[in-house]
Amino acid sequence: MSFRLFGLEWNSRWKTLSIYEKFEQLIVSILTWIIAVIVAVATWQLILHTVSMIRSHLLDPRDSQAFQSLFGMVLTLLIALEFKHSLMVVLHRQRNVVQTRSVILIALLAIVRRFIVLDLYQTGPSTVAALAGAALALGIVFWLVRSQEYPDVMGEGQKTNLPS
Repeated sequence: MSFRLFGLEWNSRWKTLSIYEKFEQLIVSILTWIIAVIVAVATWQLILHTVSMIRSHLLDPRDSQAFQSLFGMVLTLLIALEFKHSLMVVLHRQRNVVQTRSVILIALLAIVRRFIVLDLYQTGPSTVAALAGAALALGIVFWLVRSQEYPDVMGEGQKTNLPS
């Protein structure tokens, strides 16, 4: 008996997996479905929130709070989608584990989201400095991990075509 899930033929693959790999694939499949439901619900909430703001004329270009709220919701969706994408890579067996680069990218997106929804009038300078330091550190680690994966980037001015 063969079945398809996420565009994969599971019967032929399932036979070759160890017990732990089967367990891992099952957990990743469940997490992927859960995140897909969360993304669908969050997208629906974003649509409803945006429509209600437009109807009540609260979407004023001069109101930074409204835009912070909307962009915070959008970035939350992007974080969830990136997390789901990193799980899909594992599910399709392109990688055995979630890549470090994906985890760092998700953390960077979370910090960017925090910066966008941050109220600078209510936040102390030490918090802003800590977030900036964390973003800088994650950016450096992301660059180092990427340069490990693509060593030609560190070459002497050589032109390379990096995958996006």
